[in-house]
Amino acid sequence: MSTMQASHGHNEACCNIPPVVSKGYSPKGTYEEIDGFKTYVTGPSDATKGILVIYDIFGYFEQTIQGADILATSSSEKYKVVIPDWFKGEPCPIEWYPPNTEEKQKNLSAFFAKNPPPDVAAKLPEYVKALKEKTGVKEWAVLGFCFGGKVVSLVTSSDSNPFVVAAECHPAMIDPKEAEGIKIPLILLASKEEPADKVKEFEAKLKVPKHVETFTDQIHGWMAARGDLSDARVREEYIRGYKTVLDFFAKHWSS
Repeated sequence: MSTMQASHGHNEACCNIPPVVSKGYSPKGTYEEIDGFKTYVTGPSDATKGILVIYDIFGYFEQTIQGADILATSSSEKYKVVIPDWFKGEPCPIEWYPPNTEEKQKNLSAFFAKNPPPDVAAKLPEYVKALKEKTGVKEWAVLGFCFGGKVVSLVTSSDSNPFVVAAECHPAMIDPKEAEGIKIPLILLASKEEPADKVKEFEAKLKVPKHVETFTDQIHGWMAARGDLSDARVREEYIRGYKTVLDFFAKHWSS
């Protein structure tokens, strides 16, 4: 089986590990339209804080939806949690994974080119304004998986950052230079497949309150579409990952 080389800054694991099709989870939230985007919304109606989740390239996978519900229901803090559909109903087809043919590799490369993280990062300030009007929740955190981790680095290091605390889980395209400009507390949870040297350098360059941890026996994507929740160890670390994020948010959310 051929292997696709890293593409558009993604690491090789991101370009080759297929998602796990999970079945049987019943979402606790609903879908609404916010600022022109279909958005999964979950959490108590009287929440005073919100978490915006940026999915990985596979979009609304059950593991990602379940993760949003965990964020909304597993803390003493009440969080409204949203997942906007940045791909407008056209996520990366799972049939392209693993990208073991030239056609699949070409398709995947085109998908990355069509959906660059800077485009999503640029939309976030206006989207958060719309969120505040729609939900009444005035303070927002951001959490990004894989592709979404890059978006988090970009938006939280920009002058228009609308978030108060941030998380990156198994982020793709780690660039330590971006860490220097990040303006808010940040947690980064890496898998065994993110480049260890870049994770270490990224941590060293962060000038804000931080928590950086590598889940050394987990693959890239274990907290989202690539997490095989039928495996007891993966499920354990999936749950621990979300708990670690929630603990960090509780500690570093200033109000």
